[in-house]
Amino acid sequence: MFANTARSGTMDRMAIALSGLCLVHCLASAVFVAVLASAGGMLLNPIIHEVGLMMAIGLGVVALGRGIVDHGFMMPSAVGGLGLGVMAGSLMLPHGGSEVYSIIGVLIVALGHDLNRRAVI
Repeated sequence: MFANTARSGTMDRMAIALSGLCLVHCLASAVFVAVLASAGGMLLNPIIHEVGLMMAIGLGVVALGRGIVDHGFMMPSAVGGLGLGVMAGSLMLPHGGSEVYSIIGVLIVALGHDLNRRAVI
């Protein structure tokens, strides 16, 4: 069952959706901070970013790693790994300017998952 799910691209679609949610979170946080300073404390809580990153890394490792097993191409995993690295690196930056790097990382990870999904088909 797990192999069929990976081959059909379901895990990559889930990972792309998670990347999209992260992108929405980062953009929404920036907008809310600009509009409502009181919402910034809740939305910019570092634990949200840390938990989101752990979920992205876990799902990314499983989906991209499974892609290597299924189709044998390293490029999707390399691209996705670069994006996860950019996202992880953004956590080391002071909060406020790190959202730009988080968004860039999310887009790179989504590209890696899309390449992985296309390689399976």
